[in-house]
Amino acid sequence: MNLECLGFVGLGEMGGPMAAKIAGGGFDLVVYDKAGSAKRAPAGARPVETLAQIAEVTDSIFLSLPGGPAVIAVAEGLAALPERRVTTVIDLSTIGPTKAREAAALLGSTGITYVDAPVSGGKAGAKAGTITVMWAGPAAELERHRTVLMSFCKNPFHVGENAGQGQALKILNNFLSGTAMAATSEAILYGLSQGLDMKTMLDVINVSTGQNTASRDKFPQRILTGTFDAGFKTALLAKDSRLFLDNARAAGTASEVAAVITDLWERCGGAMPDSDFTRIYQFIRDS
Repeated sequence: MNLECLGFVGLGEMGGPMAAKIAGGGFDLVVYDKAGSAKRAPAGARPVETLAQIAEVTDSIFLSLPGGPAVIAVAEGLAALPERRVTTVIDLSTIGPTKAREAAALLGSTGITYVDAPVSGGKAGAKAGTITVMWAGPAAELERHRTVLMSFCKNPFHVGENAGQGQALKILNNFLSGTAMAATSEAILYGLSQGLDMKTMLDVINVSTGQNTASRDKFPQRILTGTFDAGFKTALLAKDSRLFLDNARAAGTASEVAAVITDLWERCGGAMPDSDFTRIYQFIRDS
């Protein structure tokens, strides 16, 4: 089955750049955003003003929404439509395994295939078209959509067949990212207290066993420069860490480190709710 027309719902910090890459790749793209489709639509895309309108004209719809409630609301809206053209919904959001399975059940009952496909790489990766997609859904659907995915994604991985598996991988990844950011902040602050230079510490760490995503990217590019602009909100990292902790506890797996890290991120999110997540360095420093 050919993909003659694609849809994109959610044109925020991540969704907007991804939609722009799809439209820029020459695909026929229709977009919808509750906050205003016309003002957020990327060049080359056609905005519509209702969810029903996008479902009537597209074969597949990508979602990039801020959380589980928003995804479920869209799934309920699509399921309630008496007529629709769309047959596949590809959810790029981070909503946790439970909500992904709920969305899959809602849409599946109406014959729509739901794909749990969260992304990683941040706003910078979305703009550059280099993000990672963790595809949990039919392998045949991945191949059918591969050309579209490659317009905004460098690394599409088929991680499983079942909704929830992509979310599981995404939240464990973000837990590791948040742990690296918090632990590196504590380590660097200790080094500064001993008269060490931040850049020198990072140079040594990054050719040694302590290297991680924070030491290789966030600290040299976002903290040492004073820009704090990784493009991912502290509140979102706190949400994702909580999702990991809750799901690890539900699964009965170890979660002692996750409990400490989640508490730290939630306190930081409470104190700096709209901040870039790299500002946890300042939060730890000033606490």
